[in-house]
Parts: sequence; structure tokens; C-alpha cells
Amino acid sequence: MRKSCLILALFAVVLAFTVPETRAQGNVKQGPDVVRDPDMEKDSLHNLEVARQYFKLRKAYVAALQRCEEVMAGNPVFSKIDEILFIAGQSSLNLAESKGKQKSNQYVIHEGDKKTTLTADEFREKARDYMSHLVNSYPDSKFREEALESLKSLGGPKPKAP
Repeated sequence: MRKSCLILALFAVVLAFTVPETRAQGNVKQGPDVVRDPDMEKDSLHNLEVARQYFKLRKAYVAALQRCEEVMAGNPVFSKIDEILFIAGQSSLNLAESKGKQKSNQYVIHEGDKKTTLTADEFREKARDYMSHLVNSYPDSKFREEALESLKSLGGPKPKAP
């Protein structure tokens, strides 16, 4: 009888110490809903770093936009896709306004044997698409407010697609 009481008391003590820890986890709604490939994340992170360099330091907006589009095409679930969308949108907007060290006609779209460049209006539309996607899909992004500010000159964000 004494042994049973001792075991019960020990169990009660252990339970008392573990309950606050499990209660602290009560605000968790659900775990990550995306499984990310570590190799793809590493490659995408490298491309993001290069895009940042092109964007911030070199003002090479064509190169920054191309790196961002490479990440979006190859790894759409990248953990920092919000920053990729922001750099792509801002680079497109800068190219529409003929800013930076690269001319906008250096951005070439290859469709088979055909090569096309974009007009300033097409770059603005591209910028609006990227920034709208950022604003609509990533409401907690640290780039959201800056994207909203840029969208003012583009007619505001596009409505979220159903």
C-alpha cells in the first residue's frame, strides 16, 4: 500500500511539472503545411543572395529579376518567396521607369526561336502582379508595407484570385 501511494505521488509530481509545458504549446494552430526540399532551399537561398546583390548594390534590375524568376519557377514554396516577389516586383517597376545600370531591352523572353522584350507598361503590369501576389498571399511579410506603397503608383493591388 505504501509503495502504491509513493508511485502515485511521484506520478502526480511528474504530471504537475509537465502540464505547464503542454499548455504553453496551446496557441499552435497547425504545423508547417509545406515540405521543403533542403537542397532546393539552399539553391534558392543562394539565388536570393545573388538577386539582393544585383538589386541593392549593382542596380542591375534585369539580372535581379531573372534570378527571382528562376527561384519562382524552380521552387515556388521557397521559405523566403515573399522577398523574391518583392525584389522581382521592384526590379520590374525600376525597369519600367528606366532606372538602374541595365537597359530594359536586355530583359528578353525566349519563345522558341522568337525573342521579345517588354514595354514600360508591360513591366509595370509585371510589377503589379508580383507585388499583388505578395500583398495578397503573405500578409505577415516584412515587405508588405513597402509593396503596398509601390502599388499605389500602379493602381493598387489586384484582387486575390479565387
